[in-house]
Amino acid sequence: MITKEKLLAQIESFPENISIDELIDRLIFIEKLENRILESEKEDTISEEELKTIISKWSE
Repeated sequence: MITKEKLLAQIESFPENISIDELIDRLIFIEKLENRILESEKEDTISEEELKTIISKWSE
């Protein structure tokens, strides 16, 4: 979840004219990015080796 303060700061950086679709896309991106940052801070991530193992299984 993103705070109102952070959201308003992001909105200030948006262009003057923006479509609703682009606005929604940007807001979704900001939320996902914020969630990843929080996961990283909580060390709720996987290692590079774990990621490589997962990706290698995709091609099997």
